Amino acid sequence: MRHCLAILPFLFATQAWANAPALLPPSVREMLEAAIANGNETEIATVAKIAKQTNPQSADQIQQMVNSWKERTKATHDTVIREARFTELWTGKLEAGGFRSTGSTSEIGISAAAQVKREGLEWSHKLSATVDYRRANGVTSRERYTASYEPRYQFDPRGFAYGLTQFERDPSIGYDERYTASAGIGYKVIVSKPIDLSLDVGPSVRHAKYVIGPRETKLGARASMDLAWRLAPNVTFKQTAAGYAETDVFSVNSLTQLQTKVSTRLSAGLSYTVQYESETLLSARDFDTLSRLTLSYDF
Repeated sequence: MRHCLAILPFLFATQAWANAPALLPPSVREMLEAAIANGNETEIATVAKIAKQTNPQSADQIQQMVNSWKERTKATHDTVIREARFTELWTGKLEAGGFRSTGSTSEIGISAAAQVKREGLEWSHKLSATVDYRRANGVTSRERYTASYEPRYQFDPRGFAYGLTQFERDPSIGYDERYTASAGIGYKVIVSKPIDLSLDVGPSVRHAKYVIGPRETKLGARASMDLAWRLAPNVTFKQTAAGYAETDVFSVNSLTQLQTKVSTRLSAGLSYTVQYESETLLSARDFDTLSRLTLSYDF
C-alpha cells in the first residue's frame, strides 16, 4: 500500500506531461518571429498557416503568437492616433484628366478631383473637390464645380452618424450656386476584404441661386451609398451615389469607377458619372453623363 501511494505523484506528473501541449519547434518559432518582425500581415498569415499545417499539435501556440502581435500593433496604432494633432495623419488623392483638340474645331476639356481624409479612432473627416470644364469653339458646354466636407462619428463597429456640407456650381443645368447641408445615420452593411458597402440616410436642406429666377431654399431627404469591391490586389471597382428628394424636385449623382494600381502611389482609372435633375431651367435633358480616363496620385 505504501509503495502504491509513493508512485501516485509520478503517475499524476506523467499524465500532466502527456496532456501538455507540444512545444513549438525552435526553427518554426524563429520563422514566425521573423515574419512578425517584418510586420507584413499577409506574410504573417501565410507563415502561420504553413506552420499550423506542419505542426498541428502546436496550432494554439502559433495562433497565440499571431494574436499577441495583432494586439500590440493595434495598441500602438491607437496610441499614435490618440496622441496626434488634428493637422497630422491626413491622407489624400489627386486625380486629373483632360483633352485638347485644334483644327476645324477648337476644344478643351479638363477634369480634376482632390480628396483628403483623416481617420481617427471614432471620428473621421473627409474634404473633397471636383472640377469638370469643357469649351468648344468659344462656347462653354460644361462647367461644374463641387466642394464638400463630411465628418463622421463611428458609434459602434458598423453604425455611424454623419454630417455634410456641400457647394455646387453648374450653370449648364441652371444654378450658379447650390448649398447643401445634411446629417443622419449610416450602417456598414458589408465589411470584408473583397467588399465594403455602407448606406446612410438623413434629412437635408438645399439653398440654390439660379441663373434665372429667385433664390430658393428647400427641405428634403438625402440617402447615399458607397461600395468598394477589390476584384484583384491591384484592381478595385467603386460605386458611389447620392440622391435627394424634395417636395417637387429629385436629383441623383452617381459615380462608377474602375481603378488599377500602376505603382505604389499612381493609379489609372476609368469612370462614368451620371447626374439626374428632375427640374432643370436651362436644359431639356434630365440626365447628364460624363466618361473620364484619369490618373491619380495618392499621398
